[in-house]
Amino acid sequence: MLNVSRRSKMLAEWLTLLESRHPKIIDMGLERVEKVKKNLQLKFSCPVIMVAGTNGKGSTCATMESILLHAGYKVGMYTSPHFISFNERARMNGRSVSNDMLVSSFEVIEGKRDNISLTYFEFTTLSIMYLLAKLKPDVAILEVGLGGRLDAVNVIDADISIVTSIDIDHVEYLGDTREKIGLEKAGIFRSGKAAICSDPEPPESLIKHANKINADLRLLGRDFSFTGNKQQWNYQGKDQHRHSLNYPVLRGANQLLNASAALAALEILKYQVPVSAQEVRSGLATVNLPGRFQILPGEPLVILDVAHNPHAVATLAINLDSMGFYPYTYAIFGTMIDKSIDVMLKKLSTQIDHWCFTDLPLARAAKSEDLQRYLLDGNFRSGDLKYSTSTFNSPEAAYESVLAKAGVNDRIIVFGSFLTVAGVMAYREPQSP
Repeated sequence: MLNVSRRSKMLAEWLTLLESRHPKIIDMGLERVEKVKKNLQLKFSCPVIMVAGTNGKGSTCATMESILLHAGYKVGMYTSPHFISFNERARMNGRSVSNDMLVSSFEVIEGKRDNISLTYFEFTTLSIMYLLAKLKPDVAILEVGLGGRLDAVNVIDADISIVTSIDIDHVEYLGDTREKIGLEKAGIFRSGKAAICSDPEPPESLIKHANKINADLRLLGRDFSFTGNKQQWNYQGKDQHRHSLNYPVLRGANQLLNASAALAALEILKYQVPVSAQEVRSGLATVNLPGRFQILPGEPLVILDVAHNPHAVATLAINLDSMGFYPYTYAIFGTMIDKSIDVMLKKLSTQIDHWCFTDLPLARAAKSEDLQRYLLDGNFRSGDLKYSTSTFNSPEAAYESVLAKAGVNDRIIVFGSFLTVAGVMAYREPQSP
C-alpha cells in the first residue's frame, strides 16, 4: 500500500494521487466497487433517488434538491463532474462539503479498499457516497456518471430510479444505438421499485427490461405528464396533480421534462417526505445549476452550456433560436475527440458567425486545429453565409480574445466539454480555488 499519511492532509494531493493510481481512466464494471462497498458496509438509511440519462440529469437532480430544501428536509446530493472545485460533487443541504470531510472519507476508503485498484471516479464516488450516508440525510440524490448498469453509483440500490433522456453518446462504452444505450441506462432500475423515464420516446429495450424485472415503471405521457401556457404549467401524475406552477428558473427547451421527472419522484415519496404546492413553487423559482444554458450578467451577453453531444447541442440550437436577433454570435468550443464533432458543428453552423476553437488540458481532448478542420471541411454553410475561425490553447485565452472583439450587443456562446465551460468560469472568477 502506498504511504498516503502525508498526502491525506491536502485534498489536492489526494486527487493527484488518485489520478495516477489506476491504469485506466474508465474501467467499466462493478465487481471491484462492490467488494469495497461491502468492506465499508455502505448503506443509506433514507430514501435514495438515482438519476441517469444522456442529458437532463443535473437539472432533474438540482430541481429535486431545491424543492426538498424549501420543504425543510436535509438533502445529500452527489453529482459529477465539477467545474472549479472538486467539492462541488458532494453537497449537503445545498452546500459543498468541506475539504476536511472529503479527506477524512478518502482515508476511510483507503483503509477499507484492501489493495483493490479503483479508478479516480470509483474511489471518489465511493468516498462521497460513504460520507453522505454517514451524514444521515432525509433524502439522498445520486447522479450517475456514465451509462447506468456498470457505473460505480449503481452499487447502491435506489428506491427511485430516473432515466431522463436517451441519445447517442459514449458509444465505445454504451453502444451505438438508442436501444443499446437505453438498456444500459435501465440497469439502474430495481425489481419492485419505482422506475421513471422522462424521455418522450423511450427505447423499447428500457421498457422491456423494466417489465422483465418487475419494476414499477412510470413513463412520461402515460403515467405522468405536463401541460402549460405562457404564464404557468401543470403537472399530472398517477395520484397527484400540481396546478398553476411557475416555470423553472432554469432556462432551456427541456426544463419541463426535467421538472416533471422530479415531481414524479416526489409524488412517489409523498408520504415519506411530503412537500406542499408552495414549496414546489419556491423550489422551481430558486433552483440553481451552473453551466446549463446559464446566462451571465453584463454585456456582451455570455451563455455557458455544457452541451457536448448531438442531443444537447440540438437543444442549445433551439434555445439560441428563441433569443431574438444579435448582430454577431461568437462561439468558444472545445470537446473530446470521441464525440460526434461534425454533427454538433453542423447543428449550430447557421447560428455562429465567429468560431473560436480551444485545446483542453486532457489527453483525449480534440485539438483546436482538428476542430477547425472539421468545420471547414464540412462546408456546412452555403452561399454568402460565411464565418471566421481561430484556434486557442485554452478556453481562457479564447474568452479573453473574444471579449476584445465582441460588441456590447453581440453574444458569446461557451459550450462543449465541462472543461471548456470551467475554463471560462475560472477566468471570470480568479479568486476561486
